[in-house]
Amino acid sequence: MPLTLRLLCAAVLACLSFTALGEKLRLVTEPWAPYVMVDGQEASGLDYEMTTIVFKRLGIEVQWQFLPWKRCLLMLEQGEADGALDIFKVAERDDLLLYPSEPLSQINWVLFQANARPHPFNSLQDLTGLTIGVSPGYLYSPEFDTSTLFIREPAPTHEANFGKLARGRVDLVVTERLVGQQMIDKLKLRDEISEVPNVIARRDLYLAVRRNVGMDLLVQRFGAELKRFKQEPAYAQLVARYTGELPPALPATQTADGHDKTVEQHERSEM
Repeated sequence: MPLTLRLLCAAVLACLSFTALGEKLRLVTEPWAPYVMVDGQEASGLDYEMTTIVFKRLGIEVQWQFLPWKRCLLMLEQGEADGALDIFKVAERDDLLLYPSEPLSQINWVLFQANARPHPFNSLQDLTGLTIGVSPGYLYSPEFDTSTLFIREPAPTHEANFGKLARGRVDLVVTERLVGQQMIDKLKLRDEISEVPNVIARRDLYLAVRRNVGMDLLVQRFGAELKRFKQEPAYAQLVARYTGELPPALPATQTADGHDKTVEQHERSEM
């Protein structure tokens, strides 16, 4: 058998081993509504449901674990998980992970402030000397992540970050726009905390898998099927159900590492 044919057969067998051998693809992610939500034994959320639908169409069973994000990344590095849901495509992970061509969602990193202690924000310079609540293991934008103008203070959960903001223990909290809006409703802080109007960065969220034999074929199949699903009415219904918005238009021009320019004004179509 020619070498190329043997390699192709090996890749196909590896990709199909999850079904042929009764194995499951081990995926990890962190709950953060509305993209991933866990209520007891029931999981839901926009990106979780999209991923579940696509893998069902591909005939691949998935074993899920919902953990703090830093733990998810550690499991990927140590080979305890085959892939992660809702992860960014960044150069420092290229040796470890493979990504489909199609992202799941595009998110907006924004700041939240206590209404009693507002902080106008138009550029990173406006954050000078402030303490910003962040989440361990998260990447926001290269400019934000490496800035020495302000202090980044991690908290173990999103709830803890917003609690610290309400009590004045941090000046601002950075999180995804829809995540933050749902969090202040969940914690009944709508009268105390509000979103700062400018966007720090827009990023694409992906499903990513570890670089193993056959996984390149798997991500190709996943990306193609995800792209097909996004053309169906069921996709628009999912987006509307979880976000209250219509599916986004074609993404804006992005830089090579998948993020838009730091600090952008919200458009009314996004509010």
